[in-house]
Amino acid sequence: MAKSLRDIVPGGKSASNLQAVLPYKDLRQWLEEAKKLGEVVIAKGLGVEEEIGAAAEMVMQRDDAPCVVFDEIPGYPKGHRVLVNFFGGKRKNMTLGFPTELSKIDLSEAYYSSQIKELPSIPHVIVESGPVTENIKEGDAIDVTAFPAPMWHPADGGRYLGTGSYDVTIDPDSRWMNLGTYRVMVMDKKTVGFYISPGKHGRVHRDKWMARGEPMPAVIVCGGDPMTFLAACTEMPQGQCEYDIVGGMRGEALKCIKGKYTGIPFPADAEIVIEGFVDPRERRPEGPFGEWTGYYGSDMRDEPVMHVKAVYHRNNPIILGCPPQRPPDEMCRYRAITRSAMLRSNVEKAGVPDVAAAWAHEVGNARMLLGIAIRQRYPGHAKQAGHVAAMCHVGAYAGKYVVVTDEDIDVSNLEELTWAMLTRSDPATSIDIIHGAWSTPLDPRIPPDEKKKGNMTNSRAIIDACRPFHWRNEFPKVNAPSPEEARRARERFGYLLEGKDKP
Repeated sequence: MAKSLRDIVPGGKSASNLQAVLPYKDLRQWLEEAKKLGEVVIAKGLGVEEEIGAAAEMVMQRDDAPCVVFDEIPGYPKGHRVLVNFFGGKRKNMTLGFPTELSKIDLSEAYYSSQIKELPSIPHVIVESGPVTENIKEGDAIDVTAFPAPMWHPADGGRYLGTGSYDVTIDPDSRWMNLGTYRVMVMDKKTVGFYISPGKHGRVHRDKWMARGEPMPAVIVCGGDPMTFLAACTEMPQGQCEYDIVGGMRGEALKCIKGKYTGIPFPADAEIVIEGFVDPRERRPEGPFGEWTGYYGSDMRDEPVMHVKAVYHRNNPIILGCPPQRPPDEMCRYRAITRSAMLRSNVEKAGVPDVAAAWAHEVGNARMLLGIAIRQRYPGHAKQAGHVAAMCHVGAYAGKYVVVTDEDIDVSNLEELTWAMLTRSDPATSIDIIHGAWSTPLDPRIPPDEKKKGNMTNSRAIIDACRPFHWRNEFPKVNAPSPEEARRARERFGYLLEGKDKP
C-alpha cells in the first residue's frame, strides 16, 4: 500500500522537513551539476528542421533518459546550442535542491513544505550588466532567426524559439509583474508570435493593455535557470512576482537588468532575452502547434505578435527546449511535482483540514486528473476537498476529474488511486458534476462549433472514493500491510527486490 509522506528518508530526515539547497544560479551551472550526475549527453550535427525535434521526442518520453545538448547545429554559429529533457532522472531532485534518493511524491512533499507552504520571498535587485549583455542587438542588427529554433513536431506551423522560455508581462493598472510560459513562434527577423490562452495572467495583462489602446511591453527569456522556469510554469498567487519567489527559494535575490525599451527586468545571467511590444490589434497567422494534451488542439489562426526592439544574449547561447509531447512526457514530470505541491497548498488555504497528500497526475499533464488524500473528520469532508480542488487556482484551468480518497492510498500511484475509485465509490451516488468550468481552446473535447463561439468551457467530475463516512468503521479491511508495516518490510527485505541473497 501507500508509502507514508512522513516515512524516514536517507539521511534520517523526514521528506516534509528537508530544506532545499539550489546548487546553481543559471542554466550553465545547472548543466555542470547534471554532468556530475552523469546524466548529460552531447549530440552533434543534428538539424533544426526535423532531426532535433525527432530526437527530443524520443528522449523526453522517458524519465530515465539523459539530458541532451544539441551542438554544432548545421547552419548556425558554433557554440549555439539547444538543451532538452532537463527534468528527468536524478536531476529532477537536483533541480529542486533535494537529495536524489527521494521518490516523486516525497520530492513534491519536500518542495511543498520548504518552498510553497510559506512561500518565502526575497525581492529581485537591479544591476547594470551581466553575462546576458555580452551581445546586444538593436535596429537592423535584430535577427531572431539567427538562433537554432527547432521544428519540434512534423505538423507544426513553424519553428518555435519559445517552449522552455518564460514571458514577463506587467499589469498596466497595478504594475504587478508576472512570469508565464507561453509558446513563441518565429515569424521573421524582427517578429515573433506570442500565443496566450484565455484567462492566464499574461492574457489578462494583454487584454488590459488592449482596452487602453496601447501595445503591451514584454520580454521573453529563452534559457533562464530551470528553477525560475518552473516557477513561471506553476500557478503562483496573483500579485506576487516569480522572481521574488525564486529569490526566497534561493535565499538570495535574483540579479536583474532593466530592458532598455520596456523597463521590464530580466535575469542578468539568462542565455537569450527578447524585448519588445505586443500590439493585440495587429495579428498574423500562428500555429498550429502540437500541444500538451497530445493533440493539435487549435489550428492556424490570427494571433497577436511581438515586435522585437532588442535581443540580448550570452556568447555561445543555450536555448532551453521543453516542447510538449503526448502525455506523460517531460512537461508532465515537472508539472506533476510542482503543481501537486501548489494544489495541496491551495486546498489547505481554502480551509480544508487534514489533507494528507495531493497529486496532479502525469497522464493528464498535471491538469486533467487530480488525486486528493484526506483523513476524514466529518460528513461531507470528501465532497468539500474535491470541489475545492476542482475550482481552486491550480485545479480550475482545463481540469476533468478529481478523485478524493483516504490517507492510506498513495494518490501519486495511478493503480492505487484507480483501485480506490473502483472499490470505494458507487457510480450512482459518489460522483458530482460541475458544468461550465474554465477550459481552453486546446481541449480536444470541446466541439468545433463551441470553439467558434468562444465557449471554452467543460465539465468536471468529482469522485468520492473515500470509505463512506457514516459506516467507514464497518468497511472491509484491506488485505495489505499498513504504510508503516510496508516501510519496515522494505528495510528488512529490500535486498530481494534487487535480486540479491540475504546480506
